[in-house]
Amino acid sequence: MPIDANRYREVLLDAKAEFEKRVNTIHNHARDPLNADSAEQAAELGNVEVVSALESEAVLELAEIDSALQRLQAGNFGICTTCGEDISSKRLTARPASAECLDCAELNS
Repeated sequence: MPIDANRYREVLLDAKAEFEKRVNTIHNHARDPLNADSAEQAAELGNVEVVSALESEAVLELAEIDSALQRLQAGNFGICTTCGEDISSKRLTARPASAECLDCAELNS
């Protein structure tokens, strides 16, 4: 069954917008000054690690989405970048930015 490029493009663009919003929110909160209370500062600084990890995850997701959008544009979306076989529609539905089929993804993880 052929890939519905328009549907996947829409899904990917929606996800991209959501991750960009998340990164912008994180950046806006990073500009907020720390609380004057030292106990509150300690708690806020503890949250920095969690927020930093969330930002890193969002940035990685954005890179994967951009790569998937480029594959859509090039006409090779849905083809495993490792083995060249089709990526199952089930996998693409679950994870539209997938660059690899399930077998290759499992081997490379």
